[in-house]
Amino acid sequence: MVAKKLALGKGLGALIPEIETVGEKNLIYCGIEEIRPNRSQPRKYFDEAKLEELAESIKEKGILEPLIVRKTQDGYELIVGERRWRAAQKAGIREVPVIVKEADKREILELSLIENLQREDLNPIEEAEAYKKLIEDFNLSHEELSKRIGKERTTITNTLRLLKLPPEIKEYIIKNQITSGHARAILGLESKEKQLQLCELIINKSLSVRGAELIAKRWLGKSKRGPSGKKKGDLDIQIKNLQDSLRKRLGTKVTIHTKGNKGKIDIEYYSFDDLERIVETILGE
Repeated sequence: MVAKKLALGKGLGALIPEIETVGEKNLIYCGIEEIRPNRSQPRKYFDEAKLEELAESIKEKGILEPLIVRKTQDGYELIVGERRWRAAQKAGIREVPVIVKEADKREILELSLIENLQREDLNPIEEAEAYKKLIEDFNLSHEELSKRIGKERTTITNTLRLLKLPPEIKEYIIKNQITSGHARAILGLESKEKQLQLCELIINKSLSVRGAELIAKRWLGKSKRGPSGKKKGDLDIQIKNLQDSLRKRLGTKVTIHTKGNKGKIDIEYYSFDDLERIVETILGE
């Protein structure tokens, strides 16, 4: 189908800031079958009920905001507007308004990501996958990505951590059965079995994020304690680190002896002057 030029309406220009920079000559109608989805689209999950609602709206009012595409050898590739494109198909629309934009792979991914983030269309897992792709494809640090998309670096880092979760829990996040706050509480647990157990508890008991955090903290404490109540593994490392710190601070051999929750610290000295020096160091004199 031959694409037709579309006159830019005043109201449409106000709705789409991109038109001002792209130019009216790039705004056209094209056949919906000429458009292919963007393989780099960060959004993977589309709510069918919401698509049906949008399709009904399009039937009644048309597509108020054009799709953004780039020209390819066999038609057009979507950059922004896949939800509108899918809903238009459901509505039986044959032609759709598009803005043709020149963009490379990086710009396409950034535009898709930013557009979805601004509309809050991405679920946390899709957002994390998009960050991961930008970082890997373009060798960006978290700080560089933060500047590119206008998000706090800590937000990006915390979102990326969600990708470490088991697939089952990711699916619950995608379907909005648990929040990213719940997910971060789950990430505090070490074993997959405990993570899945807490996730099911959150869903079945409608736990708040704070409630999930308290349970995760309690479970984590129990898992690190043996029958005597003494922490496993980590305690030995902590004791060694404390000994090393004291040795460096006091300039002499220090040994920490533990027995259950009690213990003693041996500090060696080799002369009366050495003892005075150690005492003065401890007292800060």
